[in-house]
Amino acid sequence: MSVSLERAASEKGETMDSLEKQLICPICLEMFTKPVVILPCQHNLCRKCANDIFQASNPYLPTRGGSTVGSGGRFRCPSCRHEVVLDRHGVYGLQRNLLVENIIDMYKQETISTSSKVEPEQKPGVLMCEVHEDEKINIYCVTCSAPTCSLCKVFGAHQHCEVAPLNTVYDSQKLEMSESVAMLVGNNDRIQAIITLLEESCRTVEENGRRQKSHVCESFDHLYALLEERKGELTLKISSEQQEKLDYIKGLQRRYTEHLDKSAKLVETGIQTMEEPEMAVFLQTAKPLLQKISESRNTSHLEKLERGYENMDHFTANFQPERRAILKIDFIKGITV
Repeated sequence: MSVSLERAASEKGETMDSLEKQLICPICLEMFTKPVVILPCQHNLCRKCANDIFQASNPYLPTRGGSTVGSGGRFRCPSCRHEVVLDRHGVYGLQRNLLVENIIDMYKQETISTSSKVEPEQKPGVLMCEVHEDEKINIYCVTCSAPTCSLCKVFGAHQHCEVAPLNTVYDSQKLEMSESVAMLVGNNDRIQAIITLLEESCRTVEENGRRQKSHVCESFDHLYALLEERKGELTLKISSEQQEKLDYIKGLQRRYTEHLDKSAKLVETGIQTMEEPEMAVFLQTAKPLLQKISESRNTSHLEKLERGYENMDHFTANFQPERRAILKIDFIKGITV
């Protein structure tokens, strides 16, 4: 029976420890202090801690009575980094978590009830002085920045040091720690905002670079199109004169070929005539044939191709000025944003 009770008590203690961890504020690291506010992300904070974070994240907003006033602001949840946007009421516009507050009250009552049943010698977590083993650590040496006991102050190493009550220094440093954590959270929010701006700047630079590259490529495409158009015009001029000259030369070639064919036939006819054995027949055909041969030998009526007619060097283009102009293409200087 006693074993079952001990096991039940142990399980209850573990449950209470687990519950206590759920009731710890992530800023002050203490159990939530009422009023407890719930953030839109469903995490909880002491209202005072929420206000400390809010002030640290919005240092330029006016304050009154330790609370930030004005037209709202924002901060990030210390647990999940979710951004919390506040209205003009500031942290006082956040909803109170009455359920958590009630759980805290019940937890404290249960803790008091449980602690009253525990024997005094079972109290854990009491630090004893290393020099005076029977003395509890109950004061704080301000000079040495170390907890100590009363005997160390009266008779020991800290008798010439400045000391203060342990709870006073504890409360002071706990408050300092809470404020420092809140300020660090606020500073982290500002750093996160800077990181967000830098990320946006990266995206802007990438977009601007893509846009300017597109503009440059588009301008060069237009220039290519203009060059292609001009190339077509110039090559058309060359082709036109080329065809004109070819037609003329081929016409001459055709007339000379026709004349040669006629002359070849006259040669053949002359050879046949010279082979005629009858003198009367020969004389009858010789004179007209000699007239035709004489006319065929005369080529004055055929046009001659002028010297250098086939030359087309006058179509040589000078691209040096244009090449230099292209190499000088650059971005407009002096344009700043």
